[in-house]
Amino acid sequence: MAEPKKFIPYVSAETNMAEFTIRALVIGLVMCVVLGAANAYLGLKAGMTIAATYPAAVIGMALLKAFKGSILEENFARTVGSIGESVAAGAIFTIPAFLIAGVWTEFFTVQHYLEATAIMFVGGVVGIFFVTILRRVMVEDRDLPFPESVAAAEIHKAGRTGTSGAKYLFWAMGLGALIQILKQVQFFAASWEKFISFASQKIAVGKTAAVNASGGALLSTPGVSPAYMGVGYIIGPSLASLNFAGGLLAWGLFVPLLLYFLGPELLNSLQANGPVTVNDETWVGLANQVWRSIVRPIAIGGMLMSAGFTLFKMRKSLGTGLSRAIGDVKKAAGGSSVKEVRTDHDMNFKYVFVGILVAAVLTFFIYLHFAGDFSAALVATVVMIVAGFFFAAVSGYLVGLIGSSNNPISGLTISTLIIAALLMVALGVSGMSGVAAVLGVAAVICVAAAVAGEMLQDLKVGHILGGTPWKMQAGDMIGILLASAVMFFPLVILHQGDIQTGGTGLGGKNYPAPQASLMAIMANGIVGGDMAWPLIIVGVLMAISFILVKVKSPMLVCVGMYLPLETTFAIFIGGLIKGILEKYQASKKHNDAQKARSDNNGVLLASGLIAGEALIGLLFAAFAVMEWSVPIIFAQPSFFVSLIVFVVVGYILVYVPLKNAGNPNDPAPPAVNG
Repeated sequence: MAEPKKFIPYVSAETNMAEFTIRALVIGLVMCVVLGAANAYLGLKAGMTIAATYPAAVIGMALLKAFKGSILEENFARTVGSIGESVAAGAIFTIPAFLIAGVWTEFFTVQHYLEATAIMFVGGVVGIFFVTILRRVMVEDRDLPFPESVAAAEIHKAGRTGTSGAKYLFWAMGLGALIQILKQVQFFAASWEKFISFASQKIAVGKTAAVNASGGALLSTPGVSPAYMGVGYIIGPSLASLNFAGGLLAWGLFVPLLLYFLGPELLNSLQANGPVTVNDETWVGLANQVWRSIVRPIAIGGMLMSAGFTLFKMRKSLGTGLSRAIGDVKKAAGGSSVKEVRTDHDMNFKYVFVGILVAAVLTFFIYLHFAGDFSAALVATVVMIVAGFFFAAVSGYLVGLIGSSNNPISGLTISTLIIAALLMVALGVSGMSGVAAVLGVAAVICVAAAVAGEMLQDLKVGHILGGTPWKMQAGDMIGILLASAVMFFPLVILHQGDIQTGGTGLGGKNYPAPQASLMAIMANGIVGGDMAWPLIIVGVLMAISFILVKVKSPMLVCVGMYLPLETTFAIFIGGLIKGILEKYQASKKHNDAQKARSDNNGVLLASGLIAGEALIGLLFAAFAVMEWSVPIIFAQPSFFVSLIVFVVVGYILVYVPLKNAGNPNDPAPPAVNG
């Protein structure tokens, strides 16, 4: 049998080329903060993040091109720039849970900032150390396709020929920013909702005369959001439809049904606070109350079952990834090593193991601070190290299979949270200290797993291009330090800004933070013993039914139930736009090369829309925190103009990618969305 052909990187190991430079580091750190903040905004609103690898690659190339930078400098800048997204993912999935669970009574204090920063930094460093141990066996595995890494490498190679696509990314960022500005100054309505009555029954409300109690449904339009539409476009019509199906189940079935049967009781409970005027506004409030207190817990049960099912489906992949990781650690401990050419030079394993030990000690003190119990802190630290390494291997392996955009980090974190919560109960740690310890374990592991997956994806890009691993790892260490120090502030700005404008902050309608809310409810429920188990069980049974009828992603359906309808509707619109593009591609009989070029261009446009809205959203939230008044154009803006926005965005996301399909005889680049 013939030996497999030896891999040759784009830049040979013998080539001495500028790589870890000050300009590349500075550009990478700026992107780390900006793209991390943009993903924090998106994750808190929609419960998902997008891979920062592609925009980081394009922006880094565009900036370094002005300095005549090398391709390895571009690779280094992209590596540092994209790590902020993984820190943001770990942060938004867990840090708000401390507030939602009641561990923190207010969000911003110096102590909370230090706690959050310590969690993000320790988790990030642990993730990098673990992935350093795993790098060689993972990136050299020919059975792992690393779809997003291959696509990112091709973007860098294309940049050498002057076709980076930067103009489309920046142009879309400007469009997304403009739409968000017009929405903030109320040039058009952000959404429109109407309560539709289905039936009426005469009931007595307190001591007042009988009134008509109406069952009905709260109808909502999609929210005008380039970011949501961009998310739907990237995940495609199939997954966007599943997400919207959850919204339809919640608002088209569960809420109307519960309102019909519980309406009289809910109206009587309102009477206790004063006279009741029963009108559409009253029913809108009751519909939202039913959704928050009954439908959302059902959705949580569904997400929990879906996460378990996802891990079960991946059991073979998880086992393979873990066995390979353990084997690599044994090789490192035994002193065996591969010839240290430049492209194979990792951080020294001795320093890596010392670093893991130091991180474990720091983690112990973090958990001791939360739990106030030596035994509980020690057990939590052991759980963090063991589970952290396991999930770093799992995360890296899954990124190799399906890319970081599809990495089920929240599912892995929920599994850890349950283990930690049960251990705290067994050790007798209860109350808020027990909840805090559980959330601390989950938070560190969530950040570690997210960082490990993103880091391994970037190391694979470096492997293809000929980057030096230890330089990329060192650059990400600096990126982790900066991202950990600043990522708390976007959360504070969004939380306080929402409260200043009449919202309820993190965990509320505008920033539902679905994963963090789930973590908070699970931790409180298991440790405190007040879990709404009947509703959770209903959700579990619902998810089992989804599994039995072979729903492609039960988790997406359940997340759709948890999010506001205007959010899932807007994501669905984005998916429909991508479906229209695919129909046009089929009608024009585009070959694979043309489809790949169109899809790559579309993903860059969608990523720009997301980044543009997110950055302006953060800016206006900061205005609200500083109590700066924003001019209002229309007191009651029309939704008709909003429809024009949907049409314009849809036209751009179809027309521009089709225009860039190119010649059918040109070679195909790898699809950016994996």
